[in-house]
Amino acid sequence: MLYLGYDIGGTNIAAGILDEEDRLIVKDSLPFPRGKGTDAVIAVCRTLFDTLMDAAGIKENEIGGVGAAVPGSVDPESGVVIDAHNLGFHHTPLRSLLGSALDKPVALVNDADAATLAEHRTGALHGTKTSIMITIGTGIGGGLILNGTLFRGGRGNGTEPGHMVLVNGGRKCTCGISGCAETYCSATRLRTDGEQIGLGDAKSVIDAAKNGAADASDLFARYVDDLGSYLASLINLLDPERIAIGGGVCGAGSFLLDPLRENVRKKCFFETCPEIVRATAGNDAGIIGACLIAK
Repeated sequence: MLYLGYDIGGTNIAAGILDEEDRLIVKDSLPFPRGKGTDAVIAVCRTLFDTLMDAAGIKENEIGGVGAAVPGSVDPESGVVIDAHNLGFHHTPLRSLLGSALDKPVALVNDADAATLAEHRTGALHGTKTSIMITIGTGIGGGLILNGTLFRGGRGNGTEPGHMVLVNGGRKCTCGISGCAETYCSATRLRTDGEQIGLGDAKSVIDAAKNGAADASDLFARYVDDLGSYLASLINLLDPERIAIGGGVCGAGSFLLDPLRENVRKKCFFETCPEIVRATAGNDAGIIGACLIAK
């Protein structure tokens, strides 16, 4: 049986089909219809469904289920997206709307949880019983594997590791709280601090630091120190086997990971520090995880 997954983002809606061996056999994407309402979103999803059927040369009855990953909080029992601010979804019954449009059973999942599931099934977290996925982008997202399965929160609300308070009374977060981890550990932090020294984005800061620019090097070192404190706190709480890091900042490769591992090692309570590795599923992680949640 095949499964279809959507990764619904504020810029694009991506979709793909996973085969019995958890291989993505076809994928496509269309722009998110910003400001046009839920009906327009469902119409785009239906168009992608038809496009993928044609591209893969399969019939609708070969699709056993559909998953949808969204950047926000979901209630997997009711199938309602509680809040996905970037999509304009608030208490939106996405499961029933999408299910009616496709005539398929639909499962919902937070996009970071979807990425975590993908990394655990086929990527950097494969084979672990307890592990953490952290995505570093505009904000900080992530998910948790406990006892070999995706942990979706004690009350089903999911987990929001980006909104752990790292600095009491610190920088103001978009969520309204001050000092959240994502205000210190996201690409946005590198961009905003970089602007103060004449650099426009996170990549510019990293490139300048690589080239030995003193101000960019100092900025990047402070960033690594904050990110190290954040990861060490997660490790000291959960004692994971492995942490996978994804997102655009990871394009820095060993320039980020080598000093980060050393920083975390110094702050880790345990004698043996867990592995810190780069995520491997890349931009397809949301689609793959959405397909897996539908199984």
